[in-house]
This record gives sequence, structure tokens and C-alpha cells, in this order.
Amino acid sequence: MKILVASHTYIVDLNCEKLRALSQLEPEIEVTVIVPKRWKPGGVQNKTITTQYRDEGKFRIIPVSNFSQNHQGLLTFGADLISLLRQFRPQIIQVEQGSRGLAHTQMIALNQFLGLKAKNIFFTWWNLPYQLKFPISLIEKYNLNHSHGIISGNQDGAEVLRQHGYKGSIKVMPQLGVDEKLFIPTPQPELAAKLGIEKNEFVVGFVGRFVQEKGLLTLLNALVTLKDKSWKLLLLGRGPLQSELMSKAEENQIKDRIILVESVPHNQVCNYINLMSTLVLPSETTYEFKTLTAAGWKEQFGHVLIEAMACKVPVIGSNSGEIPHVIGDAGLVFSEGDAQALANCLVQFMEKPELAEHLGEIGYQKAMAKYTNKALAKQQLDFYQELLN
Repeated sequence: MKILVASHTYIVDLNCEKLRALSQLEPEIEVTVIVPKRWKPGGVQNKTITTQYRDEGKFRIIPVSNFSQNHQGLLTFGADLISLLRQFRPQIIQVEQGSRGLAHTQMIALNQFLGLKAKNIFFTWWNLPYQLKFPISLIEKYNLNHSHGIISGNQDGAEVLRQHGYKGSIKVMPQLGVDEKLFIPTPQPELAAKLGIEKNEFVVGFVGRFVQEKGLLTLLNALVTLKDKSWKLLLLGRGPLQSELMSKAEENQIKDRIILVESVPHNQVCNYINLMSTLVLPSETTYEFKTLTAAGWKEQFGHVLIEAMACKVPVIGSNSGEIPHVIGDAGLVFSEGDAQALANCLVQFMEKPELAEHLGEIGYQKAMAKYTNKALAKQQLDFYQELLN
């Protein structure tokens, strides 16, 4: 099976592990990934990444000339794409730019023009209802009508696509998996000592951006109600909410219980997760539906949850977006924005360590069976085979 995947995501080598695993599942599989030749990462001023060609046998990364260097929806590719398609002749073409991405429109048209007879697939994270103006609405209609299958990163996204009239096959799975060789249960006594964490101390953990929608103020409010209990809060990340968080902590006399680690390389995040007694993802939906557009945010997946699960760290999450589906029976879920409900979840783990250990084990088994790069590669291959058959 010849598989072509197009996305700026795979400019970062760390993000390629699932597709590498896919190329190794069966002898006849070949995976070619096309990425923009030049790309400007969001939020990084005056920085342009020039991508490099890589050939690993059955897995290749091929930079292709591109129009638009920092907008996913407007990304399209130059004429060198045509010769690549003629030579490779894929059976699967997957574009990871959403339902109205121009790159998907381009691939559908070239698939027909070159007579490739490949299955057209796209991946999307979008999980909020929306309406579109002309001509964007026409582009989406064309893309949906010519897609043989869709991979949605979450359940809500699949439902939105159904509301927009898509009747074909939809597979719900995340874009990227967890690296089970990196995220493993490993005691970290030296790091704990360095951060002032005592043996058997209850550590509430958070990893992510310090922004309103991540629910950090709700987490802090929950911990304020538990001042009479012994705990520390390990915050790994940074963002505009940091000063407000620390001011609120000082106001409530719990600042000395907060351990703030602003930034660490991704391959060291696992060390900090292994210090946590529980990882909390208290995300909060910020959504406003206007006449023609949707503004706001809802948790699209919560990748840090599966990283914690792979480390056997029990998880607590709000019911925003995909979080309840990711956690399932492998942790505790509370109503978003409800500090008392979150406090009750924390107390359960504090007072019932056997429950925390049990859910940590369930989470680990779920992560290994469903969310490693190899597990996701197998799910993706099964979906491709279903479409081809």
C-alpha cells in the first residue's frame, strides 16, 4: 500500500513516529510525507523553517514548494507536487489541514486529473459548530463530496462533520500518539529532592499553557478549599495567566506550596509527570456561536492525559470537549469550572491511594493498547484497508 500524507505537522521529526510505525506494519507499505519547503511557525517572529529531505527506505519526508508559509487553510503546493504524484502513484492521499483546506482541494483535483484513483482522506481537529460564507462554503462542500473517509481527532468533530452533510466513513483518533519508550513509570528521587518534594508527598500536577481556557484558576480555587490538607502544586508551563495565578496563591497563603517550572525540553516532561500523584487537566470551554462563524475553544484532545497515563499517573479532567472520552474509566471527570467538584476528586485520590493506584494502572493499560504511536498506526492502517476494500 502506497500512502501519501501532506501536512506541516511533520516538519517536526518528533511528530513523525506514528507514520514511521505505519511504514513498518507490513512489508508492502510505503509512506511518503510531503511538507512545505518553507514554513513560519505560529507565534515565532521572523523565523522561517527550511525543511530537509529524508529517506529512510519505506518512510520518506519530501519538502515541496508551497504557497502560504504560515496559514494551514491556505497552504497549497507548487508544480513539483505533480511529478511526485506521477512517480509515487499513491493509493491513499491524506491531507491534515481540515475540511476546508485548499491543500485537500488541490489533492482531490490532482488525483482526478492524473487518474490515480487514490482514496482522498483528510484529518481535522475542529470541534465547534460553524457556518461558512461563500466561497469557503463551496470549497468545503467540494472537499466533503470528494472525501472517501475522514479522520477526526475527537467525537465532537465527527458530529460537526455529520451536521455539515458528510455521510461517509469517519474514524475518531488523535493525530499523534505517545512515545511509550519515553513516557514510562520511572521514580525521580533526585528531581524530587531538587524541587523540594518530600517522599510520599501528594503532588497535584498540571502541564500546559497558563491561559484562561485551561482552567487553572478553577484548579487553584479547588486547592484553596483544601488548605488543611498536605499537598503541593507542580505547574509545568508558562503563559499570560502566570502573574494572576501567583498573586491569587499569595493572597490565599498557598504560594509556598506551588512549584513553578516554566519550560523544559519535551524529552524531559516525563520526568516531571513521574513526580505527580495526579495530573489534572481542568480545561474550560469558551464558545460563542455567531451568525456565520464560531469563536472560542473547546478541548480538542488533551495529549498530556495520555502521557500521564503512560507513566501510570492517575488523571483528573473536566468534561470539556474530548477529555471525558480520553479518560473514560481510567480516571475521574468533573464538570468544567466547578472548583468544589474538582476538590472532591482530589480528596478521593488523597484519601484513597488504592483508588489512585488502580486508576493509574487502568490508564496505563489503555494508553498502551490505544494511544501509542504503533497502536494508532494500526488503527489508521485498518481504516485505510476498510476504505480500499
